[in-house]
Amino acid sequence: MTSGRLDDAAVAAALEALDGWAVSQDGTAIRKTFRFGSFRKAFAFMTEIAMVAEKMNHHPEWFNVYSRVDVTLTTHDAGGVTERDIALAEAMNRAAA
Repeated sequence: MTSGRLDDAAVAAALEALDGWAVSQDGTAIRKTFRFGSFRKAFAFMTEIAMVAEKMNHHPEWFNVYSRVDVTLTTHDAGGVTERDIALAEAMNRAAA
């Protein structure tokens, strides 16, 4: 997996297969809000993804209130979205399914 920044067309193509994800207003990240039935389910999701992120050495920016988890993914070193962000977004969608 390369760590170079994806161009806008590549990000748009990747997002077609990622339900619920969108490009941030400034175009340097992808974002999604996950909603769960309870705080416990939201926290379980975050715990599962924390293990995945740690293995990838790629950590999300996220915010949790009760049953909602807002996520922003970007690769700061690359100055935007990379394949690592897309892979983590895919893992998040699988975990939330």
